[in-house]
Amino acid sequence: MSEDAQRYGGGGGSGGGGSSGGIGALSLDLLCQVLDRVQERRDRKACRLVSRAFARAEAAHRRALRVLRREPLPRLLRAFPALELLDLSACASLDDASLAAAVAGADLGAVRQVCLARASGVGWRGLDALVAACPRLEAVDLSHCVGAGDREAAALAAAAGLRELNLEKCLGVTDMGLAKVAVGCPKLEKLSFKWCREISDIGVDLLVKKCRELRNLDISYLEVSNESLRSISTLEKLEELSMVGCLCIDDKGLELLSRGSNSLQSVDVSRCDHVTSEGLASLIDGHSFLQKLNAADSLHEIGQNFLSKLATLKETLTMLRLDGFEVSSSLLLAIAEGCNNLVEVGLSKCNGVTDEGISSLVARCGYLRKIDLTCCNLLTDNALVSIADNCKMLECLLLESCSSLSEKGLERIATCCPNLSEIDLTDCGVNDAALQHLAKCSELLILKLGLCSSISDKGLGFISSKCVKLTEVDLYRCNSITDDGLATLAKGCKKIKMLNLCYCNKITDGGLSHLGSLEELTNLELRCLVRITGIGISSVAIGCKSLVEIDLKRCYSVDDSGLWALARYALNLRQLTISYCQVTGLGLCHLLSSLRCLQDVKMVHLSWVSIEGFEMALRAACGRLKKLKMLSSLKSVLSPELLQLLQACGCRIRWVNKPLVYKDGI
Repeated sequence: MSEDAQRYGGGGGSGGGGSSGGIGALSLDLLCQVLDRVQERRDRKACRLVSRAFARAEAAHRRALRVLRREPLPRLLRAFPALELLDLSACASLDDASLAAAVAGADLGAVRQVCLARASGVGWRGLDALVAACPRLEAVDLSHCVGAGDREAAALAAAAGLRELNLEKCLGVTDMGLAKVAVGCPKLEKLSFKWCREISDIGVDLLVKKCRELRNLDISYLEVSNESLRSISTLEKLEELSMVGCLCIDDKGLELLSRGSNSLQSVDVSRCDHVTSEGLASLIDGHSFLQKLNAADSLHEIGQNFLSKLATLKETLTMLRLDGFEVSSSLLLAIAEGCNNLVEVGLSKCNGVTDEGISSLVARCGYLRKIDLTCCNLLTDNALVSIADNCKMLECLLLESCSSLSEKGLERIATCCPNLSEIDLTDCGVNDAALQHLAKCSELLILKLGLCSSISDKGLGFISSKCVKLTEVDLYRCNSITDDGLATLAKGCKKIKMLNLCYCNKITDGGLSHLGSLEELTNLELRCLVRITGIGISSVAIGCKSLVEIDLKRCYSVDDSGLWALARYALNLRQLTISYCQVTGLGLCHLLSSLRCLQDVKMVHLSWVSIEGFEMALRAACGRLKKLKMLSSLKSVLSPELLQLLQACGCRIRWVNKPLVYKDGI
């Protein structure tokens, strides 16, 4: 259950009565307007706590709810009658019976969107009940429910007003299920059946004939042929088409697609091995309003015809990705001359990208906001200077493995690009001086510094003093960082949600005690921190109440005390890695039985856990777990009945065969 819902599910605050401070005299509408104007979540919670009147206003006015446990679901659905969005994707152990019971009798007439992503326990019976209870349903996300098939699709087909449906990785859906959806939901505008590999040209053809309102369609990784593109070309309103990894589609298919209506604005043909620049040229020829073109990891050469056609998109094209292609300075110049309104360009892992080429590109594309130059290792500071001087609105710059860069180029970027919100400097070898310059970027939200071993606590001090909006920091293998650096970071950057400290082997429990002040931290990676113990984990668990994922692999000194702390305080924890930790069966059993939201556990080489310990722990969590990773040797010794029970509850087990090898974290 979400923290807010847990607090206000009963409709009352813990503060004074309804008339406390005169608040009770205000109308419900006025109180709702007050809450609408309070932006910070923490401040909204404080308002609700001061008065039952505010709590009632919240209950009557709340539009969205994210539930983490199934037990309070019936009460919550009755407490918030104005809900429009219901997110059950993280609701551990949700199944048909609990979903049907929760929606029975609840007033869900306002619900328009329901997210059931990865809710593998929900089948057609639960969906039947949900659809019947939500007459105004417009959007459903069933993605990554790998067991979902045609019966689940048929249940959703009863929602005649459905406009958006996500069936990504619903592996059991076939042409028959798609046909049910097509016939039952003719108003569909957005549909994804990515990875539904049982769907063929027949299903796509029927879909196109029945759902003429489609605007966004994702057929990625399907084994469909050019015939599907012939059908899709007749969709007069289609604006976005993704066909990533469709290996049976080639230039002929793109030519067929080009004969359709001129409504397409975004096309993704990345990883389509049989598509060439000639096919893309024909596609462009028929769609003169294209705004986004993704041909990453597809093209082997670019002909003049393609460049000529690309130039016809000069006024409209804003995104172009050519990742993994052999480029030259002359090619980048030609692209820039033809498409000078680009906002995003992707050249990740492109051989031949030089300072000259980048200078030619950015000199004519001054509107660029996102530039991906990952693994373009020929670039030097000159390229960064050109980017800084020409792209003043730059927001995202990805430079992973560009190892010839230094603080000089980053100083220019920091000075000239005040809107920079994301920068990836992984494996760039930058130092503290570079971070001193980057500290000028006060809008920075995401900072990735993995494998930059020259960075020290001093550099983190520069960042934490100015970049107070940071939400994600990656310090993977920055092994000069110590507890003092973490203290500085935690003091200055209170909004951090994701933090990677893997292999920062100087960090101890003292450093983790500082992280306990990061109340918004959700994802924490501590792999191979050999000096931390259960004491440090306790500090994190007690302070970081929003924690959703923690990785403790190869933290050899973490024992049961750490698990007990997580079990008691990390109530929202959904993903846990404890491989190689010194935990026992007792600690494991207590953890898995206590954390009601836990769904994904990786526990390889838990040498201190007996077979009986694994049995008890897994039985304690059966019905909630969705993914497990364990040693293959356990497969033959765990009871078949337990394994069958886990499988029946929708849990996927990944069996691995890894030797017991210890590492020192260096």
